[in-house]
Amino acid sequence: MRRQNSLLGDLASLLVCGVLAGIVVALLAFPGFGVSGLAVKSGTGVFTNSSDQLKIPPPPQNSYLYANDGKTLITTFYSDNRTPTTIDHIPTVMQHAIVAAEDTRFYQHHGVDPRGVVRALLANRSAGQVSEGASTLTMQYVRNVRIYSAKTPQELHAATEQSMARKIQEMRYALALERKLSKKQIMQGYLNIVYFGHQAYGIVAAARVYFDTTPDKLTLDQAALLAGVVKSPDAFDPESGAAGRKAALVRRSYVLDSMAKLHYISKAAAAKAKAAPIGLHPSSTPNGCTEVPSKHKDWGFFCDWFVQWWDQQKEFGATSAARENTLRTGGYKIVTSLDPKVQASARKASLAVYSKTNTKALPIAAIEPGSGRVVAMAVNRDYSLKKNPYGMKNRPNTVDQLVAGGGDVNGYQTGSTFKMFTMLAALESGLPLDTGFHAPSPLRTNYIAGNGYYSPVNDNPKWMDGYRTMWDGYGRSVNTYFVWLEQKIGAEKAVNMAKRLGIKFRAHTDAMYASKGRAHGWGAFTLGVAQTTPLDLANAYATVAAEGVYCKELPVESIVDARGHGSDAAKPQCHRAVSKDVARAATDAARCPVGQQGFYHKCNGGTAPEVGRMFGSRPLGGKTGSSETNATESFVGFTPQIAAAATACTPDNPWDSVGAGVSSSVDVAVAKTMLTALSGDPIRGFHQPSHHIAYG
Repeated sequence: MRRQNSLLGDLASLLVCGVLAGIVVALLAFPGFGVSGLAVKSGTGVFTNSSDQLKIPPPPQNSYLYANDGKTLITTFYSDNRTPTTIDHIPTVMQHAIVAAEDTRFYQHHGVDPRGVVRALLANRSAGQVSEGASTLTMQYVRNVRIYSAKTPQELHAATEQSMARKIQEMRYALALERKLSKKQIMQGYLNIVYFGHQAYGIVAAARVYFDTTPDKLTLDQAALLAGVVKSPDAFDPESGAAGRKAALVRRSYVLDSMAKLHYISKAAAAKAKAAPIGLHPSSTPNGCTEVPSKHKDWGFFCDWFVQWWDQQKEFGATSAARENTLRTGGYKIVTSLDPKVQASARKASLAVYSKTNTKALPIAAIEPGSGRVVAMAVNRDYSLKKNPYGMKNRPNTVDQLVAGGGDVNGYQTGSTFKMFTMLAALESGLPLDTGFHAPSPLRTNYIAGNGYYSPVNDNPKWMDGYRTMWDGYGRSVNTYFVWLEQKIGAEKAVNMAKRLGIKFRAHTDAMYASKGRAHGWGAFTLGVAQTTPLDLANAYATVAAEGVYCKELPVESIVDARGHGSDAAKPQCHRAVSKDVARAATDAARCPVGQQGFYHKCNGGTAPEVGRMFGSRPLGGKTGSSETNATESFVGFTPQIAAAATACTPDNPWDSVGAGVSSSVDVAVAKTMLTALSGDPIRGFHQPSHHIAYG
């Protein structure tokens, strides 16, 4: 009798559940039918006309950062590791596996499966709690869309809360979605958004994370394993030890059996796949600048500067946080200006001067005149968060931006390289290249210094003292000539010229001296006492190389978003900073330091003639620079096609001088970097300045 009552009870339950499922589906399909007075406690009405409210924005997806060839990956940026693909690139075996694992009636129902609803109701009644859901693939897709598109905590709660209201809302959306999209489109959307564990969202990321492959190359056993993981990425994680591996294999077998029952595969194929080893080949997708390729840890410095640049582009968001989010979710393909060959040359040149563990460093930057595109940023350090050996601060690993500045890095004094700004200001003020002065050592000036007057000296009086013009004063790097010239035109003009050519005064003291009310008294400015970076310095000289056209430093060739739209942020931003004739005149004098001759043959000595010899017949301009007590040694060179600069320094202890002996090595390092950049390029010459600006 008890058995009969039990059977009757089960039949009654089945009937009730069937009726309830039918009513639910009917109500969902026909919202105007029998819903008067029905309401559920939730943030929104359940049976409102919401079928059009589900918006499906592009899911968060990875942005890829490439070198200038558009193929060499530097790194990836993401919040969710996801790269969407099309259904044509997802093999049938993967589509069948996910159906077998998650929704065997996917191709029969219309978004909501009445049989699934009945099955869940019975299972939950039997368990006395929610032990089984009734979510179809379409409903799961709806839920995931609602989660990633939630813009407020309230919307996220509504998308994830355990309630009948949420479930019914998902059913409503699913039914509407199936009327709008094909099964193929829903399958594509689902497999691009579902979570597979290990920060892998979507099938592209999953195939890479678990098997280091692409979706189109997945085998039957691999597809079944991935499909099995979806139900519970933690419980069926094959990488979580023996227990996880066992659970994953059991789940894989379930999926394969289900595929066989659905006649997607034969029983023999299922048995063979079950016997296959799990065959994991774990791989990770790099995320951020510290995860550049292990063989190219120096690329991180360029990447770091790119992130700084991106953070300044208002096109990508109103705030810094918004711009970072755009980078990590926008699915951009970013082709940078980084040239791997030039970068490798600069890195090798830097390491030839100092090892990675040396306290001293040689940061090098190379930039293209006329566009501002940066082709190399190297230093004898690895961009890494890896712990350094005991007693080695910031070496060999650091994330300090030693090449471009930023954070706690203000730059380095670069000595006589700043004479360029005084020369340009003097030429612009109407003084010709032939402006002469008998340069003594020391020179008493009108600038106040302490309790007396600023009185600079020449480094090598025997070779530098005497009657000088801009040509040989620049070639021989005569301090007193240029301090005199600066005093003649006004130091504020030299300071302003440096600003116009992109020199940034990051250090507080430098910014104070460079301010409008104090720049006129900065007599030592022309001798390079302000801190700058190799990148700023290279671009300032690139402006001269481009005949007076200044371009903001640019790290990119192109930026294309997930919809295929290009960005104007990738376009060079250039303007004329000085006249062509002034720039040509400065270039003529800048050929003297490297041992070449200008158009007027007025060079009679240079501080880096070995560089000129390395370039042979290719025209070149440049300048050496030594700070006081040879704390730093710098060189900057330029041609019409490339400009580069480097500074030997001790980043963590500016008082630890690098010494004069390294000067020629710095010159050669820059020259080698430039020659690599010029390899295969035609020789381009400079243009002759007017006779008027040469002689007045």
